[in-house]
Amino acid sequence: MGAACRDRRRAGVGRVRVVEDAAARKARYDQAVRGIPAPLAILDMAAIGANAADLVRRAHGKPVRLATKSLRVRSIIESVVALPGYRGLLAYSLREALFLLRAGSDDDIVVAYPTVDGDAIADLAGDARAVGSITLMVDCVEHLDLIEAATAARGAPVAGPVRVAIDVDASYRPRGSSRIHLGVRRSPVRSPDEAAALARQIVSRPGLHLDGVMAYEAQIAGVGDRPPGNPARAAMIRAMQSRSAAELAERRAAVVAAVRAVADLRFVNGGGTGSLEGTSAEPSVTEVAAGSGVFGPHLFDTYSGFRPQPAALFGLNVVRRPAPGWATLFSGGYLASGPADAQRLPVVALPEGLALSGTEGAGEVQTPVHGAAADDLAIGDLVWLRHAKAGELAERFDRFHLIEGAEVTGEAPTYRGEGENFG
Repeated sequence: MGAACRDRRRAGVGRVRVVEDAAARKARYDQAVRGIPAPLAILDMAAIGANAADLVRRAHGKPVRLATKSLRVRSIIESVVALPGYRGLLAYSLREALFLLRAGSDDDIVVAYPTVDGDAIADLAGDARAVGSITLMVDCVEHLDLIEAATAARGAPVAGPVRVAIDVDASYRPRGSSRIHLGVRRSPVRSPDEAAALARQIVSRPGLHLDGVMAYEAQIAGVGDRPPGNPARAAMIRAMQSRSAAELAERRAAVVAAVRAVADLRFVNGGGTGSLEGTSAEPSVTEVAAGSGVFGPHLFDTYSGFRPQPAALFGLNVVRRPAPGWATLFSGGYLASGPADAQRLPVVALPEGLALSGTEGAGEVQTPVHGAAADDLAIGDLVWLRHAKAGELAERFDRFHLIEGAEVTGEAPTYRGEGENFG
């Protein structure tokens, strides 16, 4: 599991999980953590192994670059990226990338988002190993100017040209509309001509090296096509995603061809946990990115094509029984980022048959749950919940307890547990 994992025997990433019912799983988790104070977070190592293998299967031979923001646990990152089918890391922060590189996690790290952290860029530029291992993301000339200014401000020779990749907008605009934008607001670079123009700017600057192209289709990879109880919306999402995938495959190929006419590329990255099959099938894409599917958060329960096993959970104690059919848990207000809607709340996983209160949700110091199963809970019992997203749970805990069978076999510090916070 890597040096950061203090385990009593080697954790089982890569093992196949035995199918079990919810009651048996709760009993197993409860037994494993007996005596460990809650709130606590766990990783089911067999589920992680099965999920990691499934991402590789769905990538159909294209290497998977592991998205670190979806894990934020260094020992797990190191274990997964070492598995067959994985190649390199996709970090979310330059300081995070430097931390992972210097810890020995991997030596091929692409930073997925632009950075304006001049001190970190200067640190990168002065480190020969980092310059040869870390790629920065850019989408405008101002990013290039900033990188050059930060390296010049060092007042010392740089270790070599800084590697950069062009981020291309992969959102969907029906029939080229300038008003309808389906996807995330990322890069202003959209067309082959725009990408080629930025590529020419990069190759004209001796302190920079054009390393790759990235295009992340969030409207496909990050939107489930099976929203519960809404078949009409599901049909609309599937239609949008089908049209978007067809448009993007053609445009991405044209963008890559235009950029390759300017300079060779080491990689073309695309996709996410929700779009691996389609993106990996595009000839212009050389690698795909994924990370959330390793932990299996509940936002990925709404996809029709795959279903990761829940591998990351957190346990809360029952501290009150306010009324029949109700139990109140201590803490639990671990909401996910994104639009302020009900999907950002955690969900109760074990025991089955419990839901959050519609008026209180998941609270800062208490989280009421209700349902028939509440009457079987006693003060002090554990209730297990799942976060909406994957890596964000690691920002609430300093460690995960690693579970194999009905035992805790080790602990894996999160970034927070290692004293790191990358924003």
